[in-house]
Amino acid sequence: MKVTVDFEECLKDSPRFRAALEEVEGDVTELELKLDKLVKLCIAMIDTGKAFCIANKQFMNGIRDLAQYSCKDALVETSLTKFSDTLQEMINYHNILFDQTQRSIKAQLQTFVKEDIRKFKDAKKQFEKVSEEKENALVKNAQVQRNKQHEVEEATNILTATRKCFRHIALDYVLQINVLQSKRRAEILKSMLSFMYAHLAFFHQGYDLFSELEPYMKDLGAQLDQLAVDAAKEKRDMEQKHSTIQQKDYSSDDTKLEYNVDAANGIVMEGYLFKRASNAFKTWNRRWFSIQNNQLVYQKKFKDNPTVVVEDLRLCTVKHCEDIERRFCFEVVSPTKSCMLQADSEKLRQAWIKAVQTSIATAYREKGDESEKQEKKSSPSTGSLESGSETKEKLLKGESALQRVQCIPGNAACCDCGLADPRWASINLGITLCIECSGIHRSLGVHFSKVRSLTLDSWEPELLKLMCELGNDVINRIYEAKLEKVGVKKPQPGSQRQEKEAYIRAKYVERKFVERQPVSVSLLESGTKVLPQSQEEKRHSGPEKSLLAGEQGAASLKAVAVSSDEARRESLFCPDELDSLFSYFDTSSKLRSIRSSDSGIQQSADDSREHLVSTISANSLYEPEGDKQESSVFCDSKQSSPGLQLYRAAFEKNLPDMAEALAHGAEVNWVNVEENKATPLIQAVRGGSLVTCEFLLQNGANVNIRDMKGRGPLHHATVLGHTGQVCLFLKRGANQHATDEDGKDPLSIAVEAANADIVTLLRLARMNEEMRESEGLYGQPGDEIYQDIFRDFSQMASNNPEKLNRFQQSDSQKS
Repeated sequence: MKVTVDFEECLKDSPRFRAALEEVEGDVTELELKLDKLVKLCIAMIDTGKAFCIANKQFMNGIRDLAQYSCKDALVETSLTKFSDTLQEMINYHNILFDQTQRSIKAQLQTFVKEDIRKFKDAKKQFEKVSEEKENALVKNAQVQRNKQHEVEEATNILTATRKCFRHIALDYVLQINVLQSKRRAEILKSMLSFMYAHLAFFHQGYDLFSELEPYMKDLGAQLDQLAVDAAKEKRDMEQKHSTIQQKDYSSDDTKLEYNVDAANGIVMEGYLFKRASNAFKTWNRRWFSIQNNQLVYQKKFKDNPTVVVEDLRLCTVKHCEDIERRFCFEVVSPTKSCMLQADSEKLRQAWIKAVQTSIATAYREKGDESEKQEKKSSPSTGSLESGSETKEKLLKGESALQRVQCIPGNAACCDCGLADPRWASINLGITLCIECSGIHRSLGVHFSKVRSLTLDSWEPELLKLMCELGNDVINRIYEAKLEKVGVKKPQPGSQRQEKEAYIRAKYVERKFVERQPVSVSLLESGTKVLPQSQEEKRHSGPEKSLLAGEQGAASLKAVAVSSDEARRESLFCPDELDSLFSYFDTSSKLRSIRSSDSGIQQSADDSREHLVSTISANSLYEPEGDKQESSVFCDSKQSSPGLQLYRAAFEKNLPDMAEALAHGAEVNWVNVEENKATPLIQAVRGGSLVTCEFLLQNGANVNIRDMKGRGPLHHATVLGHTGQVCLFLKRGANQHATDEDGKDPLSIAVEAANADIVTLLRLARMNEEMRESEGLYGQPGDEIYQDIFRDFSQMASNNPEKLNRFQQSDSQKS
């Protein structure tokens, strides 16, 4: 700790000491002012942010109202609902950010000002008081006369006592100053670091949220472009129709009206007619009449229920009316009443009369058609049902991950508070969480918990399998093993956020509830030895070993190489490798250009490959290890450690034991010095489990750590022919240019082993890397074709691994 005021100078009470005190006191006063100002600004920022969240929530509610209003348009309703849900998530993230800001800046700095600076001020007052008493004692001692022995002794005793008290209080004051000067740095930086981490978590949450929404937005944009094209086409069609209709002669409306007895909607004829009222004034009103379902009805407005003029046309008759002053009139007479009607022309009057007469005749002939026509009229359209099912299907989209993960025991409720139907997950722990607990997990940092949405995020198949291998029950048995012993109460869904945060931090960061033991009982009872590296390679590389190329094969391979970069890229694939690639992607049109570009070099590649295979040596990759002493690791209680437990469980594909080892403090990159410095990730490769590798990578395993022979996980996966693991390591940034002690990189090993699948993946990754470097796209994911191929390989490795094992199967059949 740096000393601001020297203790030795304090005892001397020198001018330098007084000057240092004056400087420190002024500095602390200014520090207090600055901190008070910062806390006030923080409070204003939080209040403004909360007002922003309130306004943003009102805006989001407006979007939801608009979505409900657009319920007839499935595209608009679905899009607005999805957007409003995303905005609601962002409002929640904002509120979490403001809560963390209040704790990190306002509360922490206020505590520092009210406690530490206040202690400094109290110490200052005591020091000033004792300083004054010391000065008085010195003056009194100096003024006492020599011949007054009694006064001399009294003054001397007072001075001595005052000096002792001064030294004690002065030393305490200096200690308080130095501690304050040292502590203020830590307090200020700690609060600001917490504040910046809160922002990091906020923007990470927002990025993850909108990264999942981006594909939907792009798809919606494409649909809008298509809608614009369709709208332009419809506009042209309507303009053409408008022009065609405009050319017709519509000097009279006589030709508009036609009747159709077999109309699908049951309306035989419809149009405007004047109707004479039955009141005393005999007024005429224009109404919309129609003949439907053997009835004559009219309505004033379209939304009005039709008024029935004639209940059953079979009981009425129609006739001309020439005895009134108005023209073009006719009368429909029923047993109970008559209705006087007027058409707009003579032709229209004749058409209406003929339509009524035809309807009467039809009603007599087909007496039972009323119910059939009523069913035609009232039957709902199938289009609405189909659109409803489509909407439901769209709403259920993305729920497969949620459904699969929640089927695991304990996953139907939040792992930490027990809230039902959790929609978030920690992918490195393998647990499900509610939204509030997920926010707390994000604040812990990704080295403790990596949070992902079960509904908004996309899930890779190996990651989904990882979630299904663990679950809340398994993890809680590990992380809450001593919960009852220590007497801690688990929070409930309605508990305060501070209580949940303290519990989660104690559970996963401090690991207070983990049962401390060197290794799980299941591992102690298992007497299996961990096979050394040489045995693993011998066990897994049986048929492939006969296909490894020697020095002559390497020389022939170099002879085929082309010097220029362009020619090298054109010759990246040999025909067998392309056949392997296209056997998986027969329907893909994106790779046809690659295959066609390689057709010109097919013959030379065939010749070189035949020469390469003919010169293969079985002992080129590994030297004989007969002179090497094989080591084994026994699982006894003295040698067992969390790192060894993780190492063993990785080979045995036991994810619960691996999670237990990590909870006991195992280093994920633990090195076994007795096994050629192999790591748990290398053991997972040897065990052959893709999910085990994914679990270690999610928990921070380094994909590029190599053993004593210079071989990393990618080397071992290539040697053993584990195509899915090779694909996983390449996606996670494995260095495929690293060479082992024999100078071989993974690509040369795969070429010598004639494994076309792995050669294809490695060369695609290398070509993608070269393309990104040449185009300056550092840090970018690369070409879409490359991403699609690796995505399909990942799906195949998780869902259909037997397809990727065909080379091992074919080699075993040959042998």
